[in-house]
Amino acid sequence: MGKIAYFDYCAFMVFAFVMAATVMRKMTRGKLNRYFMCMIVLCLVTTVADICAVSFDNLGTGHIVGKHIAHTLYLYLHSLLTPVYIIYIALQTDTAHKFKKNHVEQVIFALPTLIVTVLMIVNCFHPIVYYLDENEMYTRGDAFFVLYAVAAFYIIYGIAYLYKYRNTLSKRRAKALFALFPLIMTAVVLQMIFSKHVIEMFANAIGILFIAMLIQRPEERMDPETGLLKLSAYADDMKRAFMNEKPMQIIMLNVVNYKSLQDMLGYDATVDVKKIIAEKMISLDRRRGLGAELYYISDGKFRFVVEEPHFNMVEKVAQEMNSFIGKDLALNQMDLNLVSCICITKCPEDIDDMDALLAFGEDLNAKHCNGEVLYASNLYTKTYYDLRRDIDPIIEAALANHKFEVYYQPIYFVKEGCFRSAEALLRLKDEKYGFIPPDVFIAAAEKSGAIHRIGEFVLEEVCKFIASDSFKQLGLDYIEINLSVVQCMQSNMAQKILEMVEKYHIRPDQINLEITETAASYSQKTMMDNLLQLNDAGVHFSLDDYGTGYSNMKRIASLPLYLVKLDKSFTDVEDNPRLQIVLENTIRMIKAMNLQIVVEGVETENLVKQFSDLECEYIQGYYYSKPVPQDEFVKFMELNRA
Repeated sequence: MGKIAYFDYCAFMVFAFVMAATVMRKMTRGKLNRYFMCMIVLCLVTTVADICAVSFDNLGTGHIVGKHIAHTLYLYLHSLLTPVYIIYIALQTDTAHKFKKNHVEQVIFALPTLIVTVLMIVNCFHPIVYYLDENEMYTRGDAFFVLYAVAAFYIIYGIAYLYKYRNTLSKRRAKALFALFPLIMTAVVLQMIFSKHVIEMFANAIGILFIAMLIQRPEERMDPETGLLKLSAYADDMKRAFMNEKPMQIIMLNVVNYKSLQDMLGYDATVDVKKIIAEKMISLDRRRGLGAELYYISDGKFRFVVEEPHFNMVEKVAQEMNSFIGKDLALNQMDLNLVSCICITKCPEDIDDMDALLAFGEDLNAKHCNGEVLYASNLYTKTYYDLRRDIDPIIEAALANHKFEVYYQPIYFVKEGCFRSAEALLRLKDEKYGFIPPDVFIAAAEKSGAIHRIGEFVLEEVCKFIASDSFKQLGLDYIEINLSVVQCMQSNMAQKILEMVEKYHIRPDQINLEITETAASYSQKTMMDNLLQLNDAGVHFSLDDYGTGYSNMKRIASLPLYLVKLDKSFTDVEDNPRLQIVLENTIRMIKAMNLQIVVEGVETENLVKQFSDLECEYIQGYYYSKPVPQDEFVKFMELNRA
């Protein structure tokens, strides 16, 4: 009885099923997906060769040419399966670039395959790997053991390689990739015991099926609307690339008026816009031969990630994409104007951290739009990226080691010609980065949740200062403290503030809490309950940075405000007659609501006179004093006491 190929037939069906599923799930775009498809094709052809070889052997004598072709093809292709799988592992771990740079490792990796290639060629003339005996039956030759030795080498090499870079993968992915090796080894042992049953390709088929089910999953990596890779894939890939110190260049494309388009067009038409951009990216990538990974990471943000040796094409592709986006986009009988920002970022030269990369991509907005392709190296220094990467541990260390300090900036009361209040402003000085801008550490603290502890620190420092004897001698009415949106959403915020006021035995009206227009635009019941409870207790409120957002006047009118602080952008009135008209009418409207006005950012005597003439009650700015530490503030007030 000849060999039994039932397992090969099953393997063929599994490989065919996986291939069809891969195509149907549109998992053919991207380097990793394309390579996986090539691996399936190799397995499929190898299985067909094995079926043919078994079929010819079972026919008995004759068919010599067919036997030689089938056996040679099967043995050679079968020997390629494991090294090809190792290359797939290198792509999964994103370490192929390291392999390409290590010429010694390349030689070690390629040498066994070269030996097999030579042996199979020699075997065509001098049968040493296999031969057909006197009955024209397939028989292993003296050199056949070399194929086993090569297979053993690649299995050991693959296991070691995967173990070395296992930390670049999730546990599920690592286990799925490891699973193929014991399957292959088990199949080889069983094949030796049950020589009539050919099961090695079936074992490979089970391994490939595991990979298709556990790793090659479109729902984890593909954006269903654009067909590009999605945010989670971008974050995973970039994290892995930085971990492996992989050189890459990223073309970042942000459609900065995306939300406006979405409001105007609706969901379906906005999806069509994204598809048009994605199709252009795919077409451009193919035409230029970049082999780039293409991503859509939400809210009108697209990314090309280009590897060596295609860096010389990056600028041309960015320019072409910029030209395409700069033209009106025809959609549903409308000509749409896409306001975009395109920036080339070199990694790791410009940015060497995934969180900093994501943050930088978010920062690309309308203020950077000038119609030209931008470069990350020209927008920010590397120190900026490093700071964004390190900011969370810096904040934690500052809280633990008391590195935060409250500064005070005096506020001038026009009517009485003296200083009657001040604003508390938080400062952070780091040993490595020096003074860190508040907009950097406050934004990071809001995301991490550290803002609550920072807010409690500022509140206690201010209350402690107000309760001190030095404050009582200064003649100040109150101190202003900034509240973030996140703090306003805390259900027990009012209770905490009132407990702190009571702890230091100060009056509630000695605290003036500043909320921004962004916070004022929220309508959550929690925030309103906090504000009303504090207002009833005697705490005053100011609306900070008025004029920087799109003000909901009905919403602002419903808040328990005492002051409105005009943003420093209003100080540009000297060069802008139209802004003067806006300013005068804004002041008139605020006063009609019986609210007092503080003007921020005043730096010249002319502006002091101009805002005084407009009957603004308070003026704050560098003209009088920059924010200073508490001791310097006390000295300043003593020298400028009315």
